[in-house]
Amino acid sequence: MSARTLAAETGRRLAGAAHLNATLHWSQDVLDREADRLDAVPAGPLSGMAIAIKDNIVTTEEPTTCASKILAGYTSPYEATVITRLRAAGALVGAKANLDEFAMGSSTENSAYGRVLHPIDHDRVPGGSSGGSAVLVAAGVVPAALGSETGGSVRQPAAFCGIVGVKPTYGRVSRFGLVAFGSSLDCISVFGKTVSDAARVLSAMSGDDPRDATTLAEPPMAVPASRADLTGVVIGLPKEYFPADLDAGVRAACDRAIAALRALGATVREVSLPHTKHAVPTYYIVNPAEAAANLARFDGVRYGPRHVGAGGDVRALYRATRGEGFGPEVRRRILVGTFVLSAGYADQYYVRAQAVRKLIADDFANVFADGVDLLFTPTTPTPAFKAGEKTADPVQMYLADIFVAPASLAGVPAMSVPIGRDQGLPIGGQLIARNFDEATMLAVAEVLERTVDAVAEVR
Repeated sequence: MSARTLAAETGRRLAGAAHLNATLHWSQDVLDREADRLDAVPAGPLSGMAIAIKDNIVTTEEPTTCASKILAGYTSPYEATVITRLRAAGALVGAKANLDEFAMGSSTENSAYGRVLHPIDHDRVPGGSSGGSAVLVAAGVVPAALGSETGGSVRQPAAFCGIVGVKPTYGRVSRFGLVAFGSSLDCISVFGKTVSDAARVLSAMSGDDPRDATTLAEPPMAVPASRADLTGVVIGLPKEYFPADLDAGVRAACDRAIAALRALGATVREVSLPHTKHAVPTYYIVNPAEAAANLARFDGVRYGPRHVGAGGDVRALYRATRGEGFGPEVRRRILVGTFVLSAGYADQYYVRAQAVRKLIADDFANVFADGVDLLFTPTTPTPAFKAGEKTADPVQMYLADIFVAPASLAGVPAMSVPIGRDQGLPIGGQLIARNFDEATMLAVAEVLERTVDAVAEVR
């Protein structure tokens, strides 16, 4: 397929998926210019692949709004490292995808530009915060898309939408050009229709970057070779991730996947990550604290629209711009983050949360040191929930991240792979690996993908 044909086909699919509200910016003109660029460079490992980009990763051709009114119309003067690398590999960067405002949410209901619809059941949410990217892949618009993970924002929507979602090791992929939210947690991550699609994209965009001091001096990840079976692989099942009240459909899908892992030759045994129960409260202290610091830069002076309130002074400028620009969830996290960092409370909340975060990371290190190669868990406690079901109760919304937040706090790589359906809704299984062992994780996931019927009803 020529680049021009790919651009035309991608445009046709984007237009056909408009009812899902998964995109914020795209145009046939930009796609055609991308095609002209591709025709002028040698073919690469991603030639023929159109990729959608979460709208908190900067590009120069289209705005980057983070789905927030405070950045309405903002276009970056530079592009993210991952965009440069994907283009060098031959990818066609096709569209900017909708998200929860500043990536704060678990349902993509917090976008200032309207919620994203689930691709199978429009009354349900696609997960978040990278819901737009997930939906574009699940709906067949593009074979791969970029999202960002702070606490599960790729794995959770991947599970809800029935596709593959991969969070790499913190430091594996450059964050240069990702609008900062939680700097010690943020990871640019990838969705794929298949494990192979996701692995190819991750390989192309990984590697050290002198413009991001948090990237580590590791070579780009090689696409793992396919395995015939899982002989010699030891898989741990953390007992804390399989509570008695786990959704029956999720449990049935996990039981079927675990049986497949055993049948393929893997050694499966129960392990314990004893501090898992503290992950969500820890995450929702560390995350708002870092968000409050990072979002202080959006004040009407340097980025986006400027509003000046009554009084006309600097205080009125800040109050009006931030008051009109930020949505309710962003304001909530800024207030929580400011509180937990304030004098007299930082030791009680933020410092204590960082100590617990270390214990959670130690849990993962201990099980991997004990001979476990990978962990297998459900990705989410339930399949996709209904739109509006949790918006009035932020705590219930935050608990949707209970199985994905621990790996984000620890910085280890993790991914979701489809393992079945319950009443038509996809269910994801999560694999977690030791730092920089994405190759083993992806290779095992590919065997599981090949073996387990991901669209079969599990009960």
